[in-house]
Order: sequence, then C-alpha cells, then structure tokens
Amino acid sequence: METLEFIIYPDGRVQEKVTGIIGSSCAEVTAAIEAQLGQVISQEPTSEYFAQAIQQESNTVQQSSFSEW
Repeated sequence: METLEFIIYPDGRVQEKVTGIIGSSCAEVTAAIEAQLGQVISQEPTSEYFAQAIQQESNTVQQSSFSEW
C-alpha cells in the first residue's frame, strides 16, 4: 500500500514520509506537494528508494499427446 505521511511542527516545518513506492518514482509523486509546501531543506532516501521493482516472466509450455486406443 502506498502512503504519504506528513508531520507539521509548530514552527511550520513539515516532515514528509513516503512508503510503499519502489524506486525513485516517489519523487514524481511528491513533487507537486513539495512545490506548494515551500523549500525542501533535506531528503533522506529509504531502502525502498534504492529497491528495484521485480518483474516476473512466465513461460508456459504446452504439450499435446495423442493416444491411440
């Protein structure tokens, strides 16, 4: 599940935490929000940022056999 969590501090700082998004696409998801919030002071990529999506390939082999009765 993809989640965005925001913590707003009394001094106006906003901490943003993104979970459930694999790779650097989280930057695309949060770009518009960050533009509206103001200046980004720091970023700390999580392990999900450096992970790569796993793609599975499936090969199906069909065998046909005919029996003679």
